[in-house]
Parts: sequence; C-alpha cells; structure tokens
Amino acid sequence: MGFRLYNTLTRKTEDFKPLEPGRVRMYVCGPTVYGHAHLGHAKSYVSFDVLLRYLRYLGYAVTYVQNITDVGHLTDDADEGEDKLERQAQKEHRHPMAIAEYYTRSYFEDMDALNVQRPDICPRAAGHIPEQIELTQTLIDKGYAYEVNGSVYFDVSQFAGYGKLSGRQIEDMQAGARIEVNSEKRNPADFALWKKAEPNHIMQWNSPWGRGYPGWHLECSVMSMKYLGTTIDIHGGGIENQFPHHECEIAQSEAANDCPFVKYWVHHNMVTVDGQKMGKSLGNFITLKQIFKEGHPRLSRTYDPPAVRQLILQSHYRSPIDFSDAALSAAQSGYDKITAAVIKVRKALALAPDRAADANILMQLNAMKEKFEAAMNDDLNTAVALSVLFEMVKLVGTLPVEGVAKATLEAIDNQFRTLGGDVLGIVKDEYATAGGSDDALLDHLIGLLIEQRQTARKNKDFAAADAIRDQLAKFGIVLEDKPGGTTWRLG
Repeated sequence: MGFRLYNTLTRKTEDFKPLEPGRVRMYVCGPTVYGHAHLGHAKSYVSFDVLLRYLRYLGYAVTYVQNITDVGHLTDDADEGEDKLERQAQKEHRHPMAIAEYYTRSYFEDMDALNVQRPDICPRAAGHIPEQIELTQTLIDKGYAYEVNGSVYFDVSQFAGYGKLSGRQIEDMQAGARIEVNSEKRNPADFALWKKAEPNHIMQWNSPWGRGYPGWHLECSVMSMKYLGTTIDIHGGGIENQFPHHECEIAQSEAANDCPFVKYWVHHNMVTVDGQKMGKSLGNFITLKQIFKEGHPRLSRTYDPPAVRQLILQSHYRSPIDFSDAALSAAQSGYDKITAAVIKVRKALALAPDRAADANILMQLNAMKEKFEAAMNDDLNTAVALSVLFEMVKLVGTLPVEGVAKATLEAIDNQFRTLGGDVLGIVKDEYATAGGSDDALLDHLIGLLIEQRQTARKNKDFAAADAIRDQLAKFGIVLEDKPGGTTWRLG
C-alpha cells in the first residue's frame, strides 16, 4: 500500500499523488510571535515535521515553507479587536518588531530542542507587504474586493466556492457573535484584506487606500504563491484555522489566480487541558520552556524535550491530546527505555565479534520495518509506528550482554536511526560515540557510584547518598532519578 493522507477538503483519506512526480510543495502556517511557544505549538509543528520527514523518507524532494507572522493580526475573527503584537509590545514597553524578533528566536530555540527540522524557507509577513498590497489590488480589479474608508474587504458573495473547506454556508456565517457587525462590510461574512490604521497604530504602511496594515489571511496566500507557485501539494495547520483562516486563503488565492490553491489540506487536532483547548488567549497554556527548564504548577518535574515529542507521537495527529503530568511522565519513561536500548546497542558494537549477522534477527527487523511503514502509510499512524520502536527495545532486551555479531548490532542500530531518528525524530545521533573504551569505563565507574548511592538511600543514610551526588556534580555529572532508575548526564 502506498502513502495515504486524509484531505480535509474532500473529507476522505486519499492516495498521495503530488502535482509533479517526485516533488512536493508544502506550506504550513507558522506562529504569530508575541509569546513563548507552548505545548499546542509543539503538537502542530512536531506533527508536520513527521509528515515532512516521512515524505523525504519515501524519496520525495520536498520544499517546505513555514511563515513567521511578525505583523500581528486582530484578535477577533470578525476583523475587530486588538493587534496581538502591539498589545504585547504595550505590556513589555518595547517596539512590536523587537517583540517579534525576541519571540521568533525563542520559537526556533524550542523547535530545535524538539528536533523539529527547520523549514527550507521561513518568510516573514512584514517582509512581504508589497506583495500583499499587489494581491489586494488584483482582487479589487477582478471584482472580488471593495474599498471602504481606507479598508479593503473580500466580497464572499462573488466567490462561488466560499465554504467548501469548512462546509459552511454563507447565509449561516454570522459575524457579531461576540461583537456588533462591522457596518463597513456589504456582507457580515466578508473579511478584511487591508485595514485602515488609526494614528496610534504603530505597525502601518503606505498603500493605494491610505496608511494601513494587511488582514490576517493575506500573508499566507502571498508567501505560498511566491515561493511554491499558484497551486501547491500540501497546506497544513491547526483544525482551528480551517475556518476562517484557510477558508479565506482559498477564496482570495483562487479568485486571484483562477486555479486550485491546494491539492491536500491537512489539519492537526488540538491540545486540551481538562477538555478545554490549550491556548494563549485562554490563559491555560504551558510554555515549552516551563516544561523543559522552568517548571510549572501543573508539573511534578521538568521533562526532556524528546519526551514531549514522544507524547505527541503517541496519538494520531488528527486526534486531540488531553494534557496531564501523568501523560508526560509516561512519555518520559518510554523515551528513556528507547534511549537505553540504543545506547546498549552502540556500546556493544565496540567489542562485538566481526561475523555474519543473525538471520533470525534480520528477519524480525524486516517484519518490524514493514509494520512501521504500513502504519505511516495509513495517514501517519505514529502511535503504531512508535510501538514498533518498543518492539525493537524488547528485542534488544533479549540479546546477551556479549557475543552478539557486529553485523547484527549494526542492523539494529541502523533501523533505530532510520525509523526512530530520520522519520520519528526520537532517536538522535549524539550518543553514537558512547561505545568507546573510555566512555564505557566512565559509565561503569559512575554506575558503581550510583549503586553505592542507591544502597545508602535504601539504608536511609541520606547524608551519604547526597554526598555522592554532590561530589559527582563538582565534576559536571548530573544524576537524574526517574521511575525506571537513576541515569546520569554531563551538565
């Protein structure tokens, strides 16, 4: 079975066939950079990172574009409210672009920690204002948009396909559920392409309609078209962006170019806390920095970034994740088991006899690989794919400490690297050198000290246990007590 992907536009799982054989053009909505990334961002960008990795694993040449929204957009879907970047700038008493720069760096720092691959192109909305003005003018010239008092709106009644992604009917789309309907609009469902800026609005630009700034939806159409073309293979984002953001992207793009905008629309589900969506606007979010380093009242401890990645992969990208400390703890334990198995294999390689691989183990590995690929081909079923890694962990646990052929260990290690590393992004290369004799000796000596500390703790001699930990800390060696036992790392 070939790769199959759920298409939100057609509401069914389809065989994946890119527009151009062997090549994929993929665009994913990036963050609005007015705060630190949280677990919801991790869910989004880990999900699309796995899609990107698997497409490349299958041999596709992928051009991946993910934007940075550094212009800001209004907090209300009905084109009203506050500008998120300006609101944060007022809180921190800094210029909005300083806010954008700071949180952009923070975002990439967190994504790097999660082993999320950088996009091939990461354009910024503020760098594409001329193109956004040009697209707005094109839509006016073609009769799809109109100007009122310095603002420009898209007339949804002129675009026959409006609502095809979300399944909504124009007559049912009533703005004003939270605010009074904007009197400038011809139709309550019309959306802003360009907004007139008030004098105190910091981020504003010259346009044919006066000083203003672009609407929320315009930037993604512009940057997708500029770097990937008028029709692309995949457009991704959160399920909450299906309407209005992606619906509006389709309308303005297809109206301007007279051709389909996206072949496959891919949406991930959200992270919830006690059944409620996690988000900055709701105040119930937990930042990734709190999870990794700082701590949070909802957490019993901090967690390794790969454990967060593992938590996300344990569920399907189209299913929600309900956050809990217990779920993170279980994911951390699972990640530790995978890591321990990989390290065991790589250390054993240093002393393994150089003879032919065990045919039975190779057969088992091949069966596991087939199961892994079948799961990933089925709309990225990462939960089943991840279970294959644990089957490999179990296999490693059955191997004797000594005497396993080098070729056998290399086959196991290569499969961990390919499936667990290249595709799922869980297994890293950074402990690949842990098999040297010096490393083995160090690990052995520290292991003896850990055993002494455990004995001291069992005998309730906590002073001796603390002394061992403190002495190791002086040499930059950090002990971490986890449910599966005590591990160490260089601090």
